[in-house]
Formats: sequence, C-alpha cells, structure tokens
Amino acid sequence: MSDPAVSAFSRRRFLNASGGALLAPAILTAATTLRAQQKVDSNETLRIGLIGCGGRGTGAAAQALTADYNTKLVAVADAFDTQIESSIKNLSTQFPDRVDVKPEMRFTGLDAFKKLLATDVDVVLLATPPGFRPQHLTAAVESGKHIFCEKPMAVDAAGYHVAMAAVRKAQEKKINLVAGFCWRYSASRIEAYKRVHGGDIGEIRDIYASYHTGPVKPMPEASSRPAGMGDAEWQIRNWYNFSWLSGDSIVEQAVHSIDKVVWAMRDTPPVSCIASGGRQIPAEGGNIFDHFNVTYTWDGGVLCHFGSRQQRGTHSEVIDVVSGTKGRLVLGKGQYPYIEGEKRWRHREDERQMHQAEHDALFAAIRKGEVINNGDRMMLSSLVAVMGREAAYTGQKIAWKDDSPPPAPAPEGKDKEAKKDKAPERVALAMMSSKQDLAPDNLQFGDKFDPGPIPLPGVTKFA
Repeated sequence: MSDPAVSAFSRRRFLNASGGALLAPAILTAATTLRAQQKVDSNETLRIGLIGCGGRGTGAAAQALTADYNTKLVAVADAFDTQIESSIKNLSTQFPDRVDVKPEMRFTGLDAFKKLLATDVDVVLLATPPGFRPQHLTAAVESGKHIFCEKPMAVDAAGYHVAMAAVRKAQEKKINLVAGFCWRYSASRIEAYKRVHGGDIGEIRDIYASYHTGPVKPMPEASSRPAGMGDAEWQIRNWYNFSWLSGDSIVEQAVHSIDKVVWAMRDTPPVSCIASGGRQIPAEGGNIFDHFNVTYTWDGGVLCHFGSRQQRGTHSEVIDVVSGTKGRLVLGKGQYPYIEGEKRWRHREDERQMHQAEHDALFAAIRKGEVINNGDRMMLSSLVAVMGREAAYTGQKIAWKDDSPPPAPAPEGKDKEAKKDKAPERVALAMMSSKQDLAPDNLQFGDKFDPGPIPLPGVTKFA
C-alpha cells in the first residue's frame, strides 16, 4: 500500500515521539515559497490536483473552484478509475470551462498520489480514506504544494506522529495547510467561542456533545463480494467499516464534535478519559463500533460527556452545550448558536457556508502571499478522538501523557519482595506513549489481510 521509503521513515521513526509542545492553533506568516511568490496578487491560474475522488473529494474540488475563479482542476488521483470518471463528470457539469483533466493527468492505483504530486499543480486536496492521510500529507508537504487536508488526519498514534512531523515541515517551508474541520470556519461558531473565551458564560464547568445519526457507508453482505477480489481491495472499497482505514465513526465523523470540545477548551488536551461502546447491529465483516460514550477530563476537573451513534431508525441529534458559572452556550446543527445566562446572545447574521469558507480562506491566503497553518489544532483534535476510541475499545482509563515519577530502584536484601509492591509505577496507558500502528505496510489490492475482529472491552489491549 505504501511507498517503502515513506513507510520506513514515517510509521516507525516516530512511534516513540513525544509529540512536543502544543503551539497556537494557527500560524499566519508571509509566504516565501517560490510557487506562492509566483501566484501572489497575480492573474496566473492556480492549478488544482484532487487526491481522492469520492463524494467529499468531489465536493472539496467544487468548493476550491468556487473560492477562486482563476483556478482549474487539472489532475486527479484515486485508487479506482470509476471514481475518477464520476468525479470529473460531476465537476465538468458545474464548471464546464475550468475542469481540464487530460487523460495523462488521471492517475489510478494505490500509488496514484505520488504521480499527481510529481506534476506542476499548485494546490492539492487530500480526501482519501483517513488511513492514508499521514502518508499523503507527508508527500504533499515534501512536494511543496499548498494543501487542503480533510479530517481526520490520523487513525492511530503512529499516524499522528508522522502527520505531526509533516505539519512541522509545512511550517518550515511556509506552505498553506488548511484543515477540513469546517466548523472552525463558521462565522457564527467563531463568534460563539470568542464569547466563551471572553468570559461570557463564566468559567467552563462541563460540556455535553453528541453526534447521533444513521450509518454513513453500511458494510455490504459478504456474499456481495466479487469472486477473486482480494482482502485489501474489498476493505478499501468499503473503507468506512474498517478501523485501519476510517479510524471508526468517532474518529472519521464525530471528530467534528470532539474538535468543537477541544476548541472550547482553548486547544489543550484532556488529562484522561474513560469510555464505553460496542456493536449492536451486525458488522457484516467490518470491525468498527456503532456507538460510543466517552467522558474526557480536563485540568481543573472540567468534564466533557460525548456520545455518538450510527444506527438506522434511531433519534438523530448533533448538539454541543458548553456550561459555565454564568450561563451556557448551545450549538445545534441547523440552527444559530445562542447563550443563555447573564450575557444573553444569539447569532442572527447570515454566514458563508462553512465548507466553502475554509477554501475561501486557503485561496485568499495564497493570493495575498500569506500562510495559514491549521496543523497543531487539527492533529490535537484527531488524537483526542483516537484516545476516546481506544478507551472504548479497551475498556480502560487512558491518560493523555505519563507524568508519573519513574519507578524507584529495586530494593536489595531479604525484604526485596515486600518493598517491591510499594514502588510507584509509571502509567502504562498514556496516549502520547502509544505505539499503535493500524496501517499495514506495502499492501496491494490482491493481498490477504486480516484487519482484526471487532474490539472487546476488557479483552482488547491498549497498544
């Protein structure tokens, strides 16, 4: 599946990385890359490349083309040629004069991303299944392209460290890196969290967040699998149902809610979390849960209770309630946010659709010679979601990092055994110390690959 050079460098070198200090959620500086200089305040057409031609990728391409009218989609890449043809047809209908993808610029296969990045595109949109994101992000940064990176950015600890290294490199190279956490570009949400951080609801005491909805991409019955199709291809075609590709629903979809929680907490990580979850509807060979309940604890004892579900015929609700000592903020899907309490407020102004706003910001920065880097906050939210998933999968309490003192030296003499139990132990279940690596290396379509069973809390171990 992966380029051996990238795989060896990426997935193993950073397994023991500490993650470093969490910086500001975004960096805005003057651009110095040659390509950015060439495009600043010019009439030169920006050339766009799309990696991942499914529904979200096609939507991102449409938003990119809408954001700047002097742009063209000139290259596409996907594992499957049928996805490419469908995407180009759809986009050509919307933008008949600005979709110009020649046959030689249509790349297929698991290495298609490398071929696209070797072209002269200026901006690349990363929208493949999340399990590929760290590798694709690394390669995109190395190629010097400006980047729109769909959420989440990793599905495991190893992928987090790989992608975090790419974020640092992007900062050094002054490459635009805009994340697909679209709520961060919603004018009403920006104003709401500004008021929360300004003290309008007092000190935050607790947060409730939910993402209750139906299945996104249900797993087909095993009998529908074409004869001769390898495990890898079958899983990639049904990527949402395998944790090594999607990260599970809490990481792939409900991470939006977790991102808003982290935003409320000023982009700081939780201290620890406990969780429950499981699978009530048959998985048809997939290995993801269909419901989660997670309680995160932040410094000062602030609790966040988060719940998600993907089941047909059940109540749907996506809501965030941030409660403080002087009031509470309520964010509901499809409605403007409001504050109840001493400083009542409701957002009433129309706003730019948030998926469009994030692309508007990206292309405006390129034209102005500025750089937006959402890297630190996008990686933090991704790993907080992984942390909640692992707490549910294992049934264990998981800390963000191990701050306990090192173990005392082993005692000597006849009372050695008696004293041994009194020595302080280091926390074993710390997210930043995890060595979990779900992604297999160098997998090809026809290969056999066992993704593992549905996790069993109390049995499944934390890696």
